[in-house]
Amino acid sequence: MRRLRCSWSSLKPLIIVCTPLALPPLPLVIRKKEAECAYILILMAVYWMTEVIPLSVTALLPSLLFPLFGIMKSSQVATVYFKDFHLLLLGVICLATSIEKWGLHRRIALRLVTGFGVNPGMLMLGFMVGCAFLSMWLSNTSTVAMVMPIVEAVIQQVLNASEQASKDHKGALNGISNPSLQLEDIEAQYDQSEKIKSIEAGITAPVQTAPEPEEPETVKPPPLYNGKYRTREDHMMCKGLSLCIAYSSSIGGLTTLSGTSTNLIFAEYIYQYYPECTIINFGNWFVLCLPICIIMLILSWIFLHWMYLGSNFRASLCSKQQSEKEKHTAKVLQDQYNSLGPIRLELFFNFKDLNILKEIITMIIFILMAILWFTRNPGFMPGWSSLFPEALRYEAHYQQFWLALITWKDFQACMPWEISLLVGGGFALAEGTKISGLSTWVAELLTPLGSLPPLATVTIACLIVTSITEVASNAATMTIFLPILAPLAEAIGVNPLYMLIPTALCVSFSFLLPVSNPPNAIVFTYGHLTSMDMVKAGLGVNIIGVLTVLLALMTWGTPLLNLDTYPDWAPVVNGTGV
Repeated sequence: MRRLRCSWSSLKPLIIVCTPLALPPLPLVIRKKEAECAYILILMAVYWMTEVIPLSVTALLPSLLFPLFGIMKSSQVATVYFKDFHLLLLGVICLATSIEKWGLHRRIALRLVTGFGVNPGMLMLGFMVGCAFLSMWLSNTSTVAMVMPIVEAVIQQVLNASEQASKDHKGALNGISNPSLQLEDIEAQYDQSEKIKSIEAGITAPVQTAPEPEEPETVKPPPLYNGKYRTREDHMMCKGLSLCIAYSSSIGGLTTLSGTSTNLIFAEYIYQYYPECTIINFGNWFVLCLPICIIMLILSWIFLHWMYLGSNFRASLCSKQQSEKEKHTAKVLQDQYNSLGPIRLELFFNFKDLNILKEIITMIIFILMAILWFTRNPGFMPGWSSLFPEALRYEAHYQQFWLALITWKDFQACMPWEISLLVGGGFALAEGTKISGLSTWVAELLTPLGSLPPLATVTIACLIVTSITEVASNAATMTIFLPILAPLAEAIGVNPLYMLIPTALCVSFSFLLPVSNPPNAIVFTYGHLTSMDMVKAGLGVNIIGVLTVLLALMTWGTPLLNLDTYPDWAPVVNGTGV
């Protein structure tokens, strides 16, 4: 691994230097604005996907190269680097910082987990639902960073439980372990337990008295599995719990426009380049993506349960008796919840416990913000935004009340300035492709794809995006493909949303590698997983995600967003339509 890192470090300077030197024939030979813009697009795509220089530095290239090539003036480029998106991002980060600082996330997650149950299967489902709910409003990276310490505390409780509790746990969950994934010496344990029961019942008397002092040797604890786990069952449970946190945080972020940066990039792109498109709003997106999230969570839980806990789902769903290990786990979770302190109404009117008071205020602002987002422009009825026709598209909700909930240092530490510059660079790149005529040229070039069924074209695009996002930043991948896929949809006469929405969702399916996204990297650092574990599980979850998105596109998504007709707000490239 160290050699690979050294070799990659030596390759970075070569990529930085050779890429711009290899591309000059494109603008020099064709000598058109389209070719010059294509040169900048390819250069930024290579830098973004390889990350040989920071993403934010690459995002600043349009501010230098567009004026240099005469595509756009500096004043034009500068105006697209700050949009309504950035105000929304500021408000979301303020809220997330306050939630994290005052522990509201821990209260929500622990309450959801304890409500589902503490046997391994239901514990996994509870953590998945908790992470998915939190990531609807917070970034997936923040969600994993908040919840994974809770999961690790549960895991350590399981690993440190007594040997007798481990035996009781195996008896209570008999059959949960997948026989295709692990083998246990069940017969030897059964014979030993039957012998002990017979002696205790008086049916069989111990004939040999001399070897009795050697009895303690038969109850010696077994050697640790893989260095730190008592059994393979414990190790598999640790793997399943770790992966469910990483995957559910990415799945939950699909549900709201503010859940992921890629959703925000998509929404701002639609508002910027299809200004007459009013169908993309918080309510419609939630109605479209909530079923996707639920289906993906259920199928992913079934897949991870089968892979790491076995195929006996009845034991997880219908088990009423708790083993000693499960009782210990329940006590740990309850103790952590009790340590947060009670939330009582009278605390809101006095200042005895400022921490809980600030947590209550944060919760009120969180609920108020969600209500305002849903009712701003619900689609099926006029929203409160109709009262303010000149209002901005996004409203930033700063967490300032009669008490200061966060400081500037808290906000500055959590604000993803790199994402802000990356999105600004993406908007500049998209504006340059439009002004230079590159988008029109791409549309004409891709017109032959109209002979394929639209669903086949969308499927190919989803698979390409899902594959690239495993090795490149999600936001960078989305920024690169938006200016390409929108002209493609116009060229083949398909509603642009029919092409862009599935790819905007699939760009978040980076489940395959530890380096695919920050949540994967965070859970990987806890030491319960190998890269191959993540590849095996991530491949299955990727397939589940793509199929679920295509199912939504073919069923409830089409009538909800009128995806089967070419809209009036999109330019007409040819006479074909779907």
